[in-house]
Amino acid sequence: MEQTQAVKANRTTNYIKKETRMKYDVKDISLAKKGKLRIEWAFKDMPVLALIEKRFEKDKPLKGLRVAACLHVTTETGNLARVLKAGGADVSICASNPLSTQDDVAASLVKDYGIPTFAIKGEDTKTYYSHLNAVLDNKPNLTMDDGADLVSEIHQKRKDLQKYIYAGTEETTTGVIRLKSLEKHNLLMYPIIAVNDALTKHFFDNRYGTGQSTLDGMIRATNRLVAGSNFVVCGYGWCGRGVAMRAAGLGARVIVTEIDPLKALEAVMDGYDVMPIKDAASKGDFFVTVTGDINVIRAEHMATMKEGAIMCNSGHFNAELDIAGLEKITKSRRIIRDFVEEFTMKNGKNVYLLGDGRLINLASAEGHPASVMDMSFANQALASEFVAKNYKKLQNKVYSVPEDIDKMIAKLKLKALGIKIDVLTEEQEKYLASWQMGT
Repeated sequence: MEQTQAVKANRTTNYIKKETRMKYDVKDISLAKKGKLRIEWAFKDMPVLALIEKRFEKDKPLKGLRVAACLHVTTETGNLARVLKAGGADVSICASNPLSTQDDVAASLVKDYGIPTFAIKGEDTKTYYSHLNAVLDNKPNLTMDDGADLVSEIHQKRKDLQKYIYAGTEETTTGVIRLKSLEKHNLLMYPIIAVNDALTKHFFDNRYGTGQSTLDGMIRATNRLVAGSNFVVCGYGWCGRGVAMRAAGLGARVIVTEIDPLKALEAVMDGYDVMPIKDAASKGDFFVTVTGDINVIRAEHMATMKEGAIMCNSGHFNAELDIAGLEKITKSRRIIRDFVEEFTMKNGKNVYLLGDGRLINLASAEGHPASVMDMSFANQALASEFVAKNYKKLQNKVYSVPEDIDKMIAKLKLKALGIKIDVLTEEQEKYLASWQMGT
């Protein structure tokens, strides 16, 4: 059962009569004033993107480039869309998750910035895919994905668009996994820049952004105390590291589940208990999945959970939690507060699912802080510029963000923070370049 937050009666939809594609589809255009203020507030903490905007306004490196963006429609994303438009791009945007849209931001993008936006918080699956196709109807030259749903739709149902597309970018671990699978099977139809693989993205966005915003979403939804609890983190990639670190900082006893022996060993060395999910299931008070895989916590695990156990997901899709399996062992269910659904299982115990198993940091909170999205979206903007200049040289592969772009973003961020670092002397450079000089 999806938790639909949108009030469809208030939706504001506008159609261009001369064309078949929608111009925009948002919940309520009158929310724009509030959205604009929130977009401006976020931009105050995005100094790197601000520097890029100034150059883009002058040089117009994206002039004539049609961009279809499928991203979480948040204040930070609103600023990315503005910067792309400042660079000369024709930008259309849709939501990459049914529960992640901030409706006031969507309204402002349309009314204040003239950016066709197709996103409503709580939209159903049919609407979600109609929105994907609405941005694709603009025949994009560049796709910008968060989870690879645009690319998937093109490869399965909109192959006719291949002739228009130069390349794409991908924001998430989940999306990169999907795209590398396409590449492996020689099915990828155009080049993709894996923005997620940039060090200035996953070191900071995944670790510090996901860590803080996941706990923020869980606390907003439940108002439960984390201190003293058993907090189970499924997956110890960069997102899992961040969630575990923040939960421990709030006083939880952290348990990590993993399938990778190196990551499991790292979690042990970081001071956490490590065990299989079948063992952790009966111990946890809170459960968070951040793996990018399917059915990480299954019905067989849920059946052994404590009374009152709370489950949520901070991976891209809600497939990490076996919701269908939970439904089969449930005798009744109810929404007990916003974004909290109570499942009374046939064994008599109650467990709680947050945000329909979707990204809890965006379902019940506001997503990552602007300061980390500053670097992530700087990568998106500069990757778009790189594509515009170099797409003819690229093959149908998944590429990393060029190292010089990654380092430049780090330097700009340090500069914005007022931090200086050392530089090598000529003697040091010579030593590092030499094989003769030793002890």
